[in-house]
Amino acid sequence: MNAPQIRVQAAAFDQGAELNRFSSAAGPAGAVVSFSGIVRDEGGMLEALEIEHYPAMTAVAIQAIAEEAARRWSLTATLVIHRFGRLVPGEAIMMVATAALHRREAFEAAEFLMDYLKSRAPFWKKAFTAGGAEWVAARDSDEEALGRWG
Repeated sequence: MNAPQIRVQAAAFDQGAELNRFSSAAGPAGAVVSFSGIVRDEGGMLEALEIEHYPAMTAVAIQAIAEEAARRWSLTATLVIHRFGRLVPGEAIMMVATAALHRREAFEAAEFLMDYLKSRAPFWKKAFTAGGAEWVAARDSDEEALGRWG
């Protein structure tokens, strides 16, 4: 198992290039799963999403959960990229990639990481619309999703 790669950054990233680089370094993996989150504008009103974090806490927290995923599912490689700063609809906000000998482990580990990032990673989001700005509240469905991992 390679040490999980964690990047918390303001800069945009190329999802295809990241996946190609990750896959080529995934060791003896028989399966690679990736997920990219995109800033969405469900109601057509979002101008921007601003993501804040506490750097000393964020990378450490994500590293710990990525290491747990790597142990639980015997991953050969793990990648988590999460952006902060001001993002507009359509921009990639994050990416998770997992590699394992078999697809089930890679899929489950990726879902575990996504559920964690949505509900526990120390990021704070503020939505900006023409009507003003407001902090984005946690969703009950995100908490419920995390509960399945015990």
